[in-house]
Amino acid sequence: MSTPIRTRIRARTAACLASILAAGILTTGLPALQSQAEAAPAPIRCDKKWLGKEYGSPPSNSGIQGKNQAFSQRPQNEWDDYWFENPSHAFDGLKKPTQAQSDLAGNTDADAQKWKKQFENTQNPKYRVLEIYARYNAQAGKSTGLKNWGTWLDQRLIGYEANRLKGDGFEAKVVRDYKLVGPDWICQKNVPVFDKDGKPVIDPKTGKQAVRKYDAYNAKTKELVEFKSNGKHIPKQLRYDSHILRNKEYGDHKLRLITGSETAKNTVKQYDKLNKQLADERGSQNQATVREHRSQGAPRWRANQYTRYNPIMNPDPRRVGSVGPINDAAFRSGSTPDQARQIQHQYRNANGNGVFGRGGPGGIDFSTLELNYVGSPVKGKGLDYSFQADYAKDPENNPGWGGKAKLRLASDAMFTWLALTPDKFWVNLNPDQPDKIMDKTFGKTDAGRVLLEADLEMKHDYAKDMDPRQGIGKQYWDAMNAANIPCGHQIRLWIVPKTAQVRVEDDGIYILDAPLKVNSEPQSVEHPSPNGACTLTEAQIRTSQRLVEQYVIPDVEQKVNSGAAYADLRRVYSSRVAAEYIRDQDKDRATDFRPLIDSDDVARWPLSTEHASWTPKQTWDAYMKSYTQGDYSYPCNIAGENKTCVMGGVDFSKSPKRNIPRVRFDLEHPRLDKDTKTSVKAETAYRDSGTALIGGNGSGQTGGGDEDPVPTPTPPPSPSDEPSTPAPSDTPSGKPSTPAGGDKSAPPAQGPEGDLADTGSSTPVALIAGIAAALAVAGGALTWWMRRRRSGTA
Repeated sequence: MSTPIRTRIRARTAACLASILAAGILTTGLPALQSQAEAAPAPIRCDKKWLGKEYGSPPSNSGIQGKNQAFSQRPQNEWDDYWFENPSHAFDGLKKPTQAQSDLAGNTDADAQKWKKQFENTQNPKYRVLEIYARYNAQAGKSTGLKNWGTWLDQRLIGYEANRLKGDGFEAKVVRDYKLVGPDWICQKNVPVFDKDGKPVIDPKTGKQAVRKYDAYNAKTKELVEFKSNGKHIPKQLRYDSHILRNKEYGDHKLRLITGSETAKNTVKQYDKLNKQLADERGSQNQATVREHRSQGAPRWRANQYTRYNPIMNPDPRRVGSVGPINDAAFRSGSTPDQARQIQHQYRNANGNGVFGRGGPGGIDFSTLELNYVGSPVKGKGLDYSFQADYAKDPENNPGWGGKAKLRLASDAMFTWLALTPDKFWVNLNPDQPDKIMDKTFGKTDAGRVLLEADLEMKHDYAKDMDPRQGIGKQYWDAMNAANIPCGHQIRLWIVPKTAQVRVEDDGIYILDAPLKVNSEPQSVEHPSPNGACTLTEAQIRTSQRLVEQYVIPDVEQKVNSGAAYADLRRVYSSRVAAEYIRDQDKDRATDFRPLIDSDDVARWPLSTEHASWTPKQTWDAYMKSYTQGDYSYPCNIAGENKTCVMGGVDFSKSPKRNIPRVRFDLEHPRLDKDTKTSVKAETAYRDSGTALIGGNGSGQTGGGDEDPVPTPTPPPSPSDEPSTPAPSDTPSGKPSTPAGGDKSAPPAQGPEGDLADTGSSTPVALIAGIAAALAVAGGALTWWMRRRRSGTA
């Protein structure tokens, strides 16, 4: 926290204390019973508390919207986000204390308070570390029952703080959005609870009269307001609300619940129940209302030496690691299904799921994770990025898992595509070419491994489809017999990209659809076929090839584009599209990625630990076993046995893409740009669907991290003016100038579709060189977020 921020907070605290001394105790309820209730706080004006100063009379359009409706919603086109401070997040990389550190820190709350004061006085992070250690020692295995250091740190420290401060951030936002300013709007109002007969309601936990704490109150409009950023009411509070609204002192008041997330169905149900009860007893209509003010809270903090380093999407290892909700979600996910269930169980009862994303840490199906957006790279600031993924269908029993591995693969692949030149992006399984499996350097990366293993998987799928006893294979062989063709010819199969559908804006590229294509052609090899010789005329080969493309290839291609076995291939290809965009941007101006591009150095992105012993020869050997022995056998007329054997590869040397028009982008992907911007800061459900958008920044930019957490208001408005509080912005002002010197490579040639549509930037983005016209995708609407071919549920 910066010195100016500390100074303002201290000044506000002093002002609050002064107002308490001057105003004395605010009495509410019956004076004779006040001693039994919790002392009411001094009145704190909402504008002073959250906007930093007092305003005059509120403007005419101030106030909570949807007042006359039992339930109302903010229009979807107005959904946005807000920042809230989460300073403990900066310590998410802190190691478990040693015995010496524990002894120094202590193990009581008093010890924690001592170190907290030291930190507040000096702002030296080492004292915050000792405070954290003291709290852990005091709590672990006792009140919390959490002995695991990492779980305690994430749940009990970071999660609890985020829950509390997220509520503060949402309250400040509602005050700002609804302009709850002026002397009548008071924040934090204590109301002693009496039942409808005027008798005090006793809190069974304390044995004293219950007190209901409302977040805001307006005596003039007679509104009692509760803010819930997570969209859920608290049953105990609603019970007290029922008593208060039925008591004669507040019987003419209205209860307003403002939710920041999708309002829980049970919350709506319970408010409807309360309204019906009040209507039956008092004849009132909609005395308790719910307004869903959808806004996504995003935490921010200042990184320090105790912040967890994350290399994901980070172009410069000398800088602080990347940050963002996708990193946190991946970090919290288990490495196996059993581990994920264990973690989900730990988080389930922790007060923090509201800030751990929809469905908790297992809410995302990481098997469907793909990069769908990268921002325009700005030197010194890395770039923003966002991924798409399905939400887990049953996160409690079958939570998502493997997030770290999937996220790392997508990130490492993007850097691999940048570091190596496109001529290296191929693999080849050919029985005649054991020395030409793939480029040697490419073979040291997970991207290369994924391509080669996908090629082998494709050949297995082709072999299964050729089984003459059932399904597609039977249809193919029946057609072959009808054409009087006795045997199948040798076929080369390989995977290439289809034209990706993208939208390029000034702020980045949206990857809307990145399909793959399976090519096939007749080919002969010198290695003897295990099926024996098959001599066909040219006409028979052409007919056989046509039948293969009619019956078999569509199914193989569908599997490549939707099957779970090819999810990694699709994942690395989306990263390929993003890498080409970054290459193109770097040609116009120097970015943090320039030292990496075409460097031929992939040392930072080696094979992952679980695949460290893999070599291309291993996959080639597996292929040769399949080629010589077959994936299966079945009786046929060729030497008594037939085994289907093929050869081919994967070629990503080209990455064709087409920029769709803005009108089409807005029509087919409404709110995608807005939701993507939010997803860089906080997990977002795209249009409230089953698809998550979740991202981050590759150079540790939390966005707005250097700004005052309490918005600075404009000068006092006249009675007709509205108070204006600009939202924090993480958009960089201005663009870096073009560096001196020529580009490292020539501009790309114009593709068959010409330049990408001009989006208002000074330099239109051209299509990749050498796009074959045959790869152009014919029209037809493509609905990106519902493209379940990625997850195999189509």
